Amino acid sequence: MELSRKGHRATVIERDQQIGGLAKTLTIREGDDVFLTDIGPHRFFSKNQYLYDFIEDLLHEEWRKVPRLTRQFVDGKYFNYPVNFQQVVKNLGLLRSARIGFDYVWARLRYGLFKKPLRTFEDYVVANFGRSLAEFSMINYSEKIWGIPCAEIHPDWAKQRISGLNLWSVFKNALGLGSKKGPKSLVDEFYYPQFGTGRIYQEIGKHLVATGTQIFTDSEPVRIRHDGKRITEVDLRTPDGEITVKPGKVVESVPITRFLELLDPPPPPAVREAASKLRWRAQIYLFLTLDKEKVTDDNWIYFPSQDIPFGRTSEMKNFSKDMCPPGKTSFFVEFFAFESDPLWTMTKEQVVDLVMPYFEKWGFFTRKEVRQTYLWKRPHVYPVYDSHYKERLGVVQQWLEGIENLVYIGRPGRFRYTNQDHSLEMGIIASRILLEGRKYDMDTVGSENEYFEKGPIYEKRI
Repeated sequence: MELSRKGHRATVIERDQQIGGLAKTLTIREGDDVFLTDIGPHRFFSKNQYLYDFIEDLLHEEWRKVPRLTRQFVDGKYFNYPVNFQQVVKNLGLLRSARIGFDYVWARLRYGLFKKPLRTFEDYVVANFGRSLAEFSMINYSEKIWGIPCAEIHPDWAKQRISGLNLWSVFKNALGLGSKKGPKSLVDEFYYPQFGTGRIYQEIGKHLVATGTQIFTDSEPVRIRHDGKRITEVDLRTPDGEITVKPGKVVESVPITRFLELLDPPPPPAVREAASKLRWRAQIYLFLTLDKEKVTDDNWIYFPSQDIPFGRTSEMKNFSKDMCPPGKTSFFVEFFAFESDPLWTMTKEQVVDLVMPYFEKWGFFTRKEVRQTYLWKRPHVYPVYDSHYKERLGVVQQWLEGIENLVYIGRPGRFRYTNQDHSLEMGIIASRILLEGRKYDMDTVGSENEYFEKGPIYEKRI
């Protein structure tokens, strides 16, 4: 979009049949009924006013404000997320709550007064919430996401996602002592397109095609030739056969480990060795359409307990009523896995049998209320921030920076856990790099030193 506004043309290669990546919206038709679902709902919030204006210009009245309700389900009880101190006390009782308070004070002494270093994610959350609350609310869920112990997760994960959030700030908010200044927090509401977040990318695609940009879907690069300083040719697989292009500049968001495998000649052995040790977490998605008005009022529900096989659910109707037919709803269930896990090879029927006893026991819905079920699997969803990822990634990035006509962006391209607003910002920065011929530090995107969901929710322009 940014390049086309400046009169520059580009060719876009999309591996899937639909643009949008993990932020696309899928259309499910069941007779006359149409259900829409994101691949895991993507609420929109940003600290960048330009992005709000950009999307409003694309979607107009489809760009709507939505109230947010996000909770954790633990031991049969709901807990707000982020933590609501009064609710924790009510649900856990005074004795267990006092233990949480004691552990927090002890953690502040150890990590604050006695200067115990923050070497891992576990250190970070224990230092900011105390051992009891960290284990109750964060450690178990994080281990579920990443599939490794929190003592092996790099503290960058906490600094990027929950910086500035701690038990003291939660307690102050509970007593009404938090700051009254500044804009409304996106913990309370967010923007969301009327017909799914994929509408943003559909409209971008429509504008690009209208201005002469070619978009090849169901296509992918199979070989990327370079001379050590520049990418010279790219061989592409398309539905009409293989073609070769000679790009002036390349912007790519292929998973960084896969991108290195496409290069001809291959990168040096030290780079390949470092890349081989970068790990990804995959996801499995189960989507159920239901003959039911509603399951809950939540946008998302998190399930941190290790004995529950899935990690998060969402109900698309609570993002926009237009995501389901009248009188119906849907339920989206997310699992985290490595591709070597038995869960990854399960059939749809096996996954449905795995989850239904939980939903029936909790009174969410019954098998009779399930209309249809759909199963999707996606590799390379979460870059794993293990304790050694940073130095390994640094080796790869240092070599890639030597290719002068390459810009690599996005969560997969940079091996960096970012949201869709960060990915949009990276695209904007990439266009500036190409137009101005100068370098920008892409890793500053989304690196604000505060809780990642805290920020302004801008009002629409009049």
